[in-house]
Amino acid sequence: MKLIVQIPAFNEEKTIAQTLRDIPKRVDGFQSVETLVIDDGSTDMTAEAARKAGATHLVQLKNHRGLSAAFVAGIDAALRLGADVIVNTDADNQYAAADIAKLVAPIVKGSAEVVIGDREVSKSQHMSPVKKSLQRLGSWTVGKASGVSVADVTSGFRAFSREAAMQINVFNPFTYTLETIIQSGNRNLGVQTVAVKTNAPTRESRLYRGVGTYLRKSIATIFRIYTLYKPLKTFFAIGALLMLSGLALGVRFVWAFSHGDRAGHIQSLILCAVFLVTGFQTWLIALLADLIAVNRRLSEEVLIRVKKLESPQRRPQPQQQQRTREQRRERPQQPSQAQTPPQAQAQAAAKPATQWVWLLDEEKEPEPPADAETGEPVQPPQGGGGGNGRRRRRRRGGVRHAENLPGNRGKHLDADNGE
Repeated sequence: MKLIVQIPAFNEEKTIAQTLRDIPKRVDGFQSVETLVIDDGSTDMTAEAARKAGATHLVQLKNHRGLSAAFVAGIDAALRLGADVIVNTDADNQYAAADIAKLVAPIVKGSAEVVIGDREVSKSQHMSPVKKSLQRLGSWTVGKASGVSVADVTSGFRAFSREAAMQINVFNPFTYTLETIIQSGNRNLGVQTVAVKTNAPTRESRLYRGVGTYLRKSIATIFRIYTLYKPLKTFFAIGALLMLSGLALGVRFVWAFSHGDRAGHIQSLILCAVFLVTGFQTWLIALLADLIAVNRRLSEEVLIRVKKLESPQRRPQPQQQQRTREQRRERPQQPSQAQTPPQAQAQAAAKPATQWVWLLDEEKEPEPPADAETGEPVQPPQGGGGGNGRRRRRRRGGVRHAENLPGNRGKHLDADNGE
């Protein structure tokens, strides 16, 4: 199994090296541990510092796009690199990297698909009482919206299995922490929390300017994601509240009218009509939103299938490995490594320490079709057009993506390349 630790970074030149050095090189249950740094359009030397510190992979976004965009780019790149488990941590070295083994243990055992690192905020000496109270309130609210109990919903130290990472879709540009928990709960993914340690803060948080801004954006994020997954329940409750208000005003008007006050309370009658009409329209919106949600779920299933097709094939299970060994015994023996030319061995050993991954679309020539029996590429006949002598006009062009947007292909450059 392969573990990839992704680190979104924006202007973290001073701390990225220490963060990478603290990540363990070996974790129980994994054959390899790799690091992936997502440089979110930094204006300093974050990318160069990560490269010198020995980052295995680096994703560079040309412009600063925010924490959520960097998180999504890292998840997409990690899946393409064949990660079985993905751990997300902060570039400011807030979380103790030694707890990565503890964080991924439930996924390795198969008891969870998403694991959240609990910083135990109530015992933290680096948070004020106001922030602790708001954190508890936010965790309770997200727990009600997601249906799962998470003690520290704002923790960025979390692990995802490969299957869970494929089902995570972040829409909010503010932060991914709240949205991924609500999505995991509504998609019935196994979520667990693990107590983790934290290091002393190296800087103030740059995610929000103040507590008021953070509260406003967090409330909007929770409401938006909850409505996205349960629109019928949300809009039906709003419509029911409007209908009850209208009925209450209507009963008040009827009571006054039946007791002889036939000239007053006209305002109540008008408000009654407004509330009843608005409530009925809200119920119609609830039905329409529920139909749209069904279509969205189908689109998500298609997106998950596309991700599985684009990602590398998984390693075979033990039964498949046994069949592969039996097939190899029946095939003729291949030349051993001792028979390999020295130059080929030197090229294989000269693998760069850092592989640069650029999420940009490239125009590549289509590979020729392979023969079904031999597997060798088949060259098309000269002249084209089924051999009728006419040259077919080659189609050029196509959709081009902006350079600062992640595309469908990754470009791996050697570390010695100066680009």
